[in-house]
Amino acid sequence: MSEFELRLSQLKLVLDETVKFPSEYLFKFIVPLEEIHQIIFIMQGMEIEQKASSSGKYISVSGKMVMNTSEEIILVYKRASVIKGIISL
Repeated sequence: MSEFELRLSQLKLVLDETVKFPSEYLFKFIVPLEEIHQIIFIMQGMEIEQKASSSGKYISVSGKMVMNTSEEIILVYKRASVIKGIISL
C-alpha cells in the first residue's frame, strides 16, 4: 500500500468515527495555475472559492459540499491525486 493510500485509509477511519453523515465537508487544494481547470472539473457542484498565490504560480481552491459517506470524500481525493503538482490540505 502506498503512502497516499495509507493516508486515505486513515482519513476514512477518522471520518467514519467522527462524522455523522450526511455532513458538509470542506476540501482544500493548492494547484499550479495551469492545472486549475482539472480541479474545478473534479469539484463540480461544490461551492468553490479560489485565491491566487502572491507569485501567481499557484491557486488555492476550497470547495464545500454535503457528502453522504466517507467513501464520497475519499473518491474526491483519489480523483484529485492525478493532478500534477497538487497539494491536498
